[in-house]
Amino acid sequence: MGLELYLDLLSQPCRSIYIFARSNNIPFEFKHVELMKGQHRTEEFRKVNILMKVPALKDGSFTLAESPWVLAMTCLRRGRSWQSGAGRWRKRWGSSSSRKPMKGS
Repeated sequence: MGLELYLDLLSQPCRSIYIFARSNNIPFEFKHVELMKGQHRTEEFRKVNILMKVPALKDGSFTLAESPWVLAMTCLRRGRSWQSGAGRWRKRWGSSSSRKPMKGS
């Protein structure tokens, strides 16, 4: 079994995961979940994600349901090189999204 991504491309978090996986040549099986039709609220999808939210990632028996963790797991499939870039960003800017480092960083 390979990586399965349960996504609806109308959702911005789903699109970001889809774009990242495609641009980094990460092999995955795209499982389309139509939010407008309520497919995320079916019993079938509940077996994938008990929270009934997308995006969701399934890798064998392992399942993730929160978009930041799905993106992080997808990044790990690419390799660990993305972590060094994140480390350099944190050193320069701290852990805030503003241009000023946070106090204590």
